[in-house]
Amino acid sequence: MNFSLELTLALALIIGLTLGLLGGGGAILAVPVLTYITGLEPVQAIPTSLFIVGVTSLVSLSLHAAKKRVVWRTGLFFGVAAMVGAFAGGRAGAYVPAPVLMLSFAAVMTAAAIAMIRGRRQTGDQHERPPELPISKVLATGAVVGLVSGFVGAGGGFLIVPALVLLARLPMPRAVATSLLIITMQSASGLAGYALSTPLDWSLAVAIAGLAVAGSFIGFWLSNRLPSQGLRKGFGFFVLAIAAVVVIEETLLLIG
Repeated sequence: MNFSLELTLALALIIGLTLGLLGGGGAILAVPVLTYITGLEPVQAIPTSLFIVGVTSLVSLSLHAAKKRVVWRTGLFFGVAAMVGAFAGGRAGAYVPAPVLMLSFAAVMTAAAIAMIRGRRQTGDQHERPPELPISKVLATGAVVGLVSGFVGAGGGFLIVPALVLLARLPMPRAVATSLLIITMQSASGLAGYALSTPLDWSLAVAIAGLAVAGSFIGFWLSNRLPSQGLRKGFGFFVLAIAAVVVIEETLLLIG
């Protein structure tokens, strides 16, 4: 086993941890890891990340569902719309040049990082049942989020969570849990969009996903014990740094 593969597998634990703890962020780490460390082409790294994030989100979802944190009605409608958008985004992304994909991904990372650093206002008690959002708004928001996340290979948690907090008025613990349902659905759809034209290294994807799942258990355990605001801000700066690295790498490749 070479060093790059060992490092990839070690970072898989962190990918899973962020999903279990924050309800998103797996693909924001997975795509750069698979591209710059593992050595996959972006068109392969993106669907591989969708597989890893989808499997890990499904396991994390079951843990949060056991705590009755998932708002199923909002999550399912949002998820169906996001699946349609993610499939379209995945089909479009398969035909876009690699530098455009990676720079688009950096733009999404930057927007997500700024949202995390600014923070999000929590509304209501975490055990309170939130008001139902009109289905039309759920479907429209889900389709847009799915399109963006499918195109750039992001599971969408850092787009979904603020949408659930600001539009559906979900308390943060419920938004995190419900986002995992949506991420699972749209990751599967985005993966299908890419899989029609892009071969994957399934043995590598399964190995990374297994370690990410292990990390998700650690993240879920920590989610019940650590304050989320400080973690989100710290992770926001970390994501911003990764976005800067992606932009620098792609710029050097273009001018080189």
